[in-house]
Order: sequence, then C-alpha cells, then structure tokens
Amino acid sequence: MTKVRVKICGITNRTDALRAVESGADALGFLFYPASPRYLAPERAREIIRRLPPLLTTVGVFVNETAPNVTAVREFCGLDAVQLHGEETPEFCRSLPGKVIRAFRLRDSADIAAARAWETDAWLFDSYVPNRPGGTGARFNWDWLQQASPLPRPFLVAGGLTPQNVGECIRAVRPYAVDVSSGVEDEPGKKNPEKLIRLIAAVRAVPDDA
Repeated sequence: MTKVRVKICGITNRTDALRAVESGADALGFLFYPASPRYLAPERAREIIRRLPPLLTTVGVFVNETAPNVTAVREFCGLDAVQLHGEETPEFCRSLPGKVIRAFRLRDSADIAAARAWETDAWLFDSYVPNRPGGTGARFNWDWLQQASPLPRPFLVAGGLTPQNVGECIRAVRPYAVDVSSGVEDEPGKKNPEKLIRLIAAVRAVPDDA
C-alpha cells in the first residue's frame, strides 16, 4: 500500500502555505468560493503558488462555478487539479480539462453508492451539514466507507480530522489521501504550526500495511 497523502486545505497566506509544505504536506487547497471565510482571490493565490517548491500539488476548490470560470482560474493560477463541492453533474465534470476531484457530503452510506456516477479522477467524502459545502469540522461515520469497500476511484476523506484522530481514520478506511482544514487551525484561514506538524506526523506514523 502506498503512503497516504496529506492535503491541507483553506490556505490563505504564504506563511501557512510554506509551513504546511515544510511539515510534509503533499498538496495544498485554495478556496475560490466567495462565501467561505477561507476564500482567496485568484490573484493572491497565484502569487502564493508561484513561490511554492516544485513537486507539490495545488488544488483549487470551487462551488457551483461555471466551467469557463473554473478553467480560467485554473490556468491563471497554475493549478494542478480542481475540487468541486457543489451540485456539479457528471457531465459538467467531464467537460473540464485536467484532473478533477468531486466532493460528496455524506448523509448516509447510500451517498457513497451514488458517487459512482461521477467518473472523475478522485472522489472526496465529507460530512453533510445543511447549507455548508465543506470546512465544517464535522465527522461522518467512517464505517460507511468500510462497508462500501472496495471503491473504483482513489478517494480522499475530509470532515473533522485532527492530529488526534487522523491515524484512526487511516487505519479504518485506508484512503488515498486525507484533506484537513479546520483541524489544523486557530481560526478559519489561520493554520496552527504545531497542529500541522502533529497531524502530518500522525499520518506518517501509520504503517503502510496497517
């Protein structure tokens, strides 16, 4: 089993971006959803991304944006992938160039089965909170993923992950990656350096065959 990757989402400044990279993050997420407290304007995201080291994956997060706008921001910022957290259809996802991650907010295990209609490069499973597309800090029932295994796509787990429970999550469901935002923050958009270090250390401490 290959190592579980770590994506730190909701990056809003260069200091946090570099701290996440130095702590061992594999990917960074930038939110282009104006209603989010972690929103970052494309111009600012581009400045940060251009100063990141090579071989790091950058992901743009969008909610119910138009395909031309998603593509334009992707190209302008130099993003490696896009992550969609709204009501984007399978057809919409297929229309986008490059790597696409489709997020699903889980109410129950049936939502995992429904995800199979989206043949994107990866899926992301998050917690369902009414009127909140993500970043809630709420955890869903990981047993649902165990029951649905094996899945035909690489998948990321988000929702309520912290340095204290991320190892438990990995042992339970063996995701392709974990996606963490509020679990390493002091407040929305402000990452805590010690939490970053402890979270990524907890991920790396899980044996590949656990």
